[in-house]
Amino acid sequence: MSVIVFTGPTLSAADGAALLDGAVFLPPVAQGDVYRASQEKPWAIGIIDGYFERLPSVWHKEILWAMAHGVHVFGSASMGALRAAELHPFGMAGVGAVFEAFRSGALTDDDEVAIAHAPAEDGYRPLSDAMVNIRATLDAAVAASALRRETAAALVALAKRTFYAQRSFARLLAEGAAAGAARPEELDALRRFLPDGRVDQKRRDAVAMLEAMAALRARDPGPLRVAYHFAYTDVWDQACRRAGRGSVAAGQGARAGESAAPEARPGGGPAGARSRRAEGALQPELLLDELRLEGPLSYAHAVHGALARALALSEARRHGVEVPVELFEEILAQIRRERGLLTSESTRAWLAEQALDVEGLTLLVQREARLRWAQAVFGIEVERLLVDHLRMTGRYAELAARALEKQEVLAAAGVEAPALEDLGLTRQALLDWYFGEVAGRPVPPHLDGYAASLGLDDQDELLLVLAREHERRRRARPPAGG
Repeated sequence: MSVIVFTGPTLSAADGAALLDGAVFLPPVAQGDVYRASQEKPWAIGIIDGYFERLPSVWHKEILWAMAHGVHVFGSASMGALRAAELHPFGMAGVGAVFEAFRSGALTDDDEVAIAHAPAEDGYRPLSDAMVNIRATLDAAVAASALRRETAAALVALAKRTFYAQRSFARLLAEGAAAGAARPEELDALRRFLPDGRVDQKRRDAVAMLEAMAALRARDPGPLRVAYHFAYTDVWDQACRRAGRGSVAAGQGARAGESAAPEARPGGGPAGARSRRAEGALQPELLLDELRLEGPLSYAHAVHGALARALALSEARRHGVEVPVELFEEILAQIRRERGLLTSESTRAWLAEQALDVEGLTLLVQREARLRWAQAVFGIEVERLLVDHLRMTGRYAELAARALEKQEVLAAAGVEAPALEDLGLTRQALLDWYFGEVAGRPVPPHLDGYAASLGLDDQDELLLVLAREHERRRRARPPAGG
């Protein structure tokens, strides 16, 4: 029975081979690798190490796909422990203390297992210490009476505040002394403890996983059976096309700069891949081709927007953000108002135009709710980065010129924050002027919601923005007559 294991800095392939005879050991797993490995129909796949930043991480869905096709999937120590903690209810086998900590919720952050390491040519040599190893080592030092528990807790907090790629015991000892987190004699005791007492929890867990795989293989349990039905979607279909159907080794070689063989692509190439869609159904790739024809700026603008949504949704998922019924209904109503979908007929027509059914609309609203949460959490940072976005999309110069002109005109008139009395207008007249004459659309019925959609706190802030624009136009307008 064939076995494929993804490992790297946690456990060398040579050490792994001594524990699991006949297994194929491959570099750290990245997106698409488990899918490609499953094409080789192994009895089991083991995940120890995987990429977090330089390459996209392994998908949850490719692991579910492998298990649905009878492949036993094990995880431990690092990326494997994270995915096993998330997917153990579906049948992924997690092994070790790191897995148990993530499964129980005692640990939640990916940076607990992330490290910096050397490239493959240098054997993936670790260049930093994993947070889980620091925790385990400090616990061992407490058990050996080399540290007080309060001191260990202070050092854990100090290490946690350090960027994962810069974590090391040497740095921790130095910063612990500088911050006064421990008595000098305790730091000396820890320094003496480390050479023989350091705990490599990730390696221990990796070894335990390989031993568990060997024990299960010896019992010859046959293919894995799962209780779920794997759902095939357009997104999954696109993912498979991108991953290719070649060997996982070929896929990893392509990452290193080698060329993947043409037969590794579904359908024999791009045209073949696109032709597999059902007739009459819009192919997402063809939709994007129309966007590409609008030029690099339009495409980049759309990609940046999609990327921001993806990151915001990922953060919302990481925090377990739920969508209450009240918020769902509020956002659905807002979507309808903003698009003038005031009747069931107009709503159905819009859904047809957007190629959405009720389920698709539900998912869209839920995503919008989570995006709203992310916008509230990261509002200040987003506002700062909006300026960069304007520069990259070619809008900065135009908007900056308008803003500077308005600033100078209003400052010269001494009305930087004009009130309605200064304008000689009522609140309704100001709204009618802007939405009727400037924007060319009806006044929104829910001004607070409209203001929130512009990043403003309430309608009073919106009225100030409109008042400043009205005053700028009035004072910049040339006098009538000749």
